Amino acid sequence: MTDRIEVRSSQREEMVDITDLVQDQVRRSGIADGVVHLWSLHTTCGITVNEGADPDVQRDIVTALRRLVPREGDYRHAEGNSDSHLKTLFAGPGETLLVEEGRLLLGTWQRVFLAEWDGPRRRTVACRVI
Repeated sequence: MTDRIEVRSSQREEMVDITDLVQDQVRRSGIADGVVHLWSLHTTCGITVNEGADPDVQRDIVTALRRLVPREGDYRHAEGNSDSHLKTLFAGPGETLLVEEGRLLLGTWQRVFLAEWDGPRRRTVACRVI
């Protein structure tokens, strides 16, 4: 089953928790044991798994990447979002997660995030449950 998850970001750079949206896709698929593959249909946001219990972790990720890849730099890309493309390299466009007994197999603190680097925008994530 392949479907789309629509995500709205509210800031230029943020980590948007999409775990519940992904779990809904798994539930709707009816697949008890398998995998779910997520793929961002954009070049300035990525998908990653990280700690979701402490919001300071997401803040630290955004702050650190902002420092590593500043918005202004020696970029030639004319749209003004070169930093967003570079930050997406850190998370990558996709993730593959395990499904066990109809649930995402995540550790205690793990959550699934859309890593937004060029928002606010409406984003689409393809989701295939196998």
